[in-house]
Amino acid sequence: MTVNDSSIIIYIMKEEVFKERVNRIIYFYHQKGRMPSYSEIADIIGFRSKNASFKFVEKLIGLNLVEKDSRGRLIPKKIANYIKVLGVVEAGFPSPAEEELLDTLSLDRWLINNPSSTFMLKVTGDSMIEAGILPGDMVLVDRSFTPKNGDIVIAQVDGEWTMKYFSKKGKEVTLHPANPKYQPIKPKSELNITGVVISVIRKLR
Repeated sequence: MTVNDSSIIIYIMKEEVFKERVNRIIYFYHQKGRMPSYSEIADIIGFRSKNASFKFVEKLIGLNLVEKDSRGRLIPKKIANYIKVLGVVEAGFPSPAEEELLDTLSLDRWLINNPSSTFMLKVTGDSMIEAGILPGDMVLVDRSFTPKNGDIVIAQVDGEWTMKYFSKKGKEVTLHPANPKYQPIKPKSELNITGVVISVIRKLR
């Protein structure tokens, strides 16, 4: 065995160890529904100090596997699950013979651009049904967006929470429902826009 051969083997062994460590983080993420803390990373992987965890996390960040929010907490990026993208469809589904693996897709990354400012709400009521938002749906809301006309927003109006279309003319804001049974809302004294709805999620079964 040459020196070069030994170097290659050592490199492969290090890569396998790294992959195994990443897999442990992924397992924790899917079991707990959150990323581990630095102390938990040390326990999971077997590091003796937090400093080793910090170095490991910096490598994960460099590989675009995770990122940090404004408070320094870890947020999954490519470390989250990926789903196969097999193709495009008009009114059916490709047969096994026609399937083509075009890409892989993380639903988290596809739906959420700003993880630290995004939260989820469950929909009740039917005031937005003509916008395709039904009772029981989940909506993703991004706090970082400034609402513009036509956006669907989550707002607190005179002490009451609601989800409506946003409309502003001059300084006057009106919130419009997507159901003719309901009337537009004009704030009497207080209006706080919490965020803009960026996506609607519905489970069919």
